[in-house]
Amino acid sequence: MRYVDEKAVDLKIAYIGGGSRGWAWGLMSDLANEESLAGTVNLYDIDYEAALDNEIIGNKLLQNEAVKGDWKYKATKTLQQALEGADFVVISILPGTFDEMQSDVHTPEKYGIYQSVGDTVGPGGCIRALRAIPMYVDIASAIKNYCPEAWVINYTNPMTICTRTLYEVFPQIKAFGCCHEVFGTQKMLLKALKDIEKIDCTDREEVKINVLGINHFTWIDNATYKGIDLTAVYRKFADKYYETGYLDPEKDHWMNNSFVGSQKVKFDLFKRYGIIAAAGDRHLAEFMPGKYYLKDPETVSKWGFALTTVKWRKDQLQERLEKSRRLVSGEEEFKLKNTGEDGVKQMKALLGLGELFTNVNLPNIGQVKNIPLGAVVETNALFRKNSLTPVIAGELPSWVNGLVLRHVNDQETIVRAGLTKNKDLAFDAFVNDPLVTCSMEDSKALFKEMLDNTKDYLKGWDL
Repeated sequence: MRYVDEKAVDLKIAYIGGGSRGWAWGLMSDLANEESLAGTVNLYDIDYEAALDNEIIGNKLLQNEAVKGDWKYKATKTLQQALEGADFVVISILPGTFDEMQSDVHTPEKYGIYQSVGDTVGPGGCIRALRAIPMYVDIASAIKNYCPEAWVINYTNPMTICTRTLYEVFPQIKAFGCCHEVFGTQKMLLKALKDIEKIDCTDREEVKINVLGINHFTWIDNATYKGIDLTAVYRKFADKYYETGYLDPEKDHWMNNSFVGSQKVKFDLFKRYGIIAAAGDRHLAEFMPGKYYLKDPETVSKWGFALTTVKWRKDQLQERLEKSRRLVSGEEEFKLKNTGEDGVKQMKALLGLGELFTNVNLPNIGQVKNIPLGAVVETNALFRKNSLTPVIAGELPSWVNGLVLRHVNDQETIVRAGLTKNKDLAFDAFVNDPLVTCSMEDSKALFKEMLDNTKDYLKGWDL
């Protein structure tokens, strides 16, 4: 990597999960829209043919006159080839396949346990984590061997456990986890500002917030817009729409799109605890006791959101595979867009091309006072040239922290279970999750069935 006329050129990015038909295309688009960076993206994926397709798709962008960034894409057959000499490593993988996810999300339904996402906590999040941990052990070891000074951006869920594993295996790694859920809450605060105070703003970065908690169970205890206290505005907004939910006229209805919610869970949590829950309702609901928001499909509907089925994900995959085929053949032109993600902005700041203040997931070194040191937490952080400094966020109120700590302890237990291949330890975390509301006997049966459904990824375990 070198600098030419205030541009960073000859950069090398290693993309692990480079056959992605979603996040990879988003990164291509963001890089294409950025004129101050240029280089090569090495695409590594266990599905080499998928990475080859993305090599073709990415390199075709050079023919697009609207493209500002000069990037070449190259599929690699080995992780080593992708990583050697990398300045940045991006990790965006699916731990397993949608068949394993089918078990994660839907097997618990036989025992009356419903999950709206199933990738972070709950029985599905636990089993997914056990699959992901050995993958992240291999990734962290490879980064240590082939590009120990690279900055590592993780997008994979369960975010906390994946990031924690990277640091457990390679303590000197320069890794952080990125999630856009907080961005959605900033946008919601702008909706509240317009609705309550008739002030119109669309730039979420104008909303200044203090973030603290863990990924997908993140909280905001202070929010302002140009000196206006947004917590007071949000209180009026929540009171106004608590019964009906807030239906954004710019989005699909939640009954037609499971990724859209009515914000009723957020409003309820705010009225219960007095601070703003900063994630989508689908994620927030899974951190709370199972009878609150996810007792059954009727309760879910009452709270104005929907369960995301794995069948929907499988159907969407077929659509993306067909889109990939069209992009490769030239039947469809790649459309540039701004994803709203901070990944490229973070790279620029770490290269010294400006500064950035945004939320990320990092091991706790004191930025959240009442969460154990070493646990991965989500707070704001300052990005500067070759420097990432978490911001001291204070502490969560005790009545909220009790909810958060239960998951912190479970996540730490799952990491230890995954690293040591300890089935009993894994079950301790599994049965302690607030979504696991069945009897002990049924919990053991469910755990055994889910482990059996994912055993191909648990090499060395005594199953």
